[in-house]
Amino acid sequence: MQFYRHGLSSADAKGIAEVLDTPFLTSGAVGKKVEAQIAEFFGQPYALLVNSWTNGALAVLLALDLKPGDEVIIPAQTFIATANMVELIGAKPVFADVDPHTLLLTPEGAARAVTPRTRACIPVHMYGLMCDMAGLRAALPAHVTLIEDCAHCFEGTRDGAPPGKHAEVAIFSFYATKNVTCGEGGAIILKDEKLFSALQQTRLHGMSAIAADRFKSGQYRHWDMARLGVKANLPDLLAALLPNQIATIRERLPARTALVERYRAELANLPIRLQQLPDNCVSAHHLFPIHVKPATRDAAIAALNAAGIPVTVNYRSVPTLTYYREKYGYTPASFPVSHEWGEGEITLPLWPGMPDEDQTKIIETLKATVVPLCG
Repeated sequence: MQFYRHGLSSADAKGIAEVLDTPFLTSGAVGKKVEAQIAEFFGQPYALLVNSWTNGALAVLLALDLKPGDEVIIPAQTFIATANMVELIGAKPVFADVDPHTLLLTPEGAARAVTPRTRACIPVHMYGLMCDMAGLRAALPAHVTLIEDCAHCFEGTRDGAPPGKHAEVAIFSFYATKNVTCGEGGAIILKDEKLFSALQQTRLHGMSAIAADRFKSGQYRHWDMARLGVKANLPDLLAALLPNQIATIRERLPARTALVERYRAELANLPIRLQQLPDNCVSAHHLFPIHVKPATRDAAIAALNAAGIPVTVNYRSVPTLTYYREKYGYTPASFPVSHEWGEGEITLPLWPGMPDEDQTKIIETLKATVVPLCG
């Protein structure tokens, strides 16, 4: 049994082969076409491809000129990259606990975390479920930049609105396990022309012109460096894997939804906690997490593994991980909802094409071995 299986095949190598017949293996014409496709998909004026969500976020924070002493609000329940990028530029991640039902940052929680030093807020669409972005924008001061962490949510919506509708910036991941993938990669969408111009530089060392532009029209063009940047651009070799996946992403969502609905129906009346899904949301269903009593979590994982079922943990509360705990003095009581969820979370296999018999075995094993542990 597999925990996850991407949807790419040898047929997708055709796009890579076409790139190999062009002069540019790195960011060039193919990447620009994909950026235009992404911008159109989300109805945004600008999109940029990056080589990971992580480096994309770093490029965004640099483009916003965040400095030591600035603060960025993030949920305590997320992947470490959300906090780490803030920490790396010398700013301070200010954690806020999440809603106990949806596991999302709320407008009220974000508003309580605002201080005179707050420059940005990074809500996370955890497991594919979108935060209340309209509510967050209304709850936060206008000068606070909203940066959506859409690593789990490409095709999701809330009240009919996709990512990017209410935020200044949204950042996606195309990592190997994501609903849209090229192995490693990501994208940024945004509205502001000035920020877009800055991002073009900060995603590539701060240079004023990428390689393809420096040799445009067969003549070399000098470049400059006016700001600090990182190496965050995505090569055309990987970008070539994206167009068909983006074009068909909404067609593939029903397969994920059907798997999730079966899980939820079978587990509904068991002593297993599930993320609540508001009626006004269409989740991207990137992952399917369950929660058991923290004291039984490791035994539950062992029972599932013994039955040949691969599972993982997504995610623990970031503030109580060693680095942040030791630096800032957080305890489990600092963000109790996030801590309790993280101590009992288990992520089950979920991917379009997962055999019915695999899901049946997972459900039956949960009922036979995990539920008795939780009783």
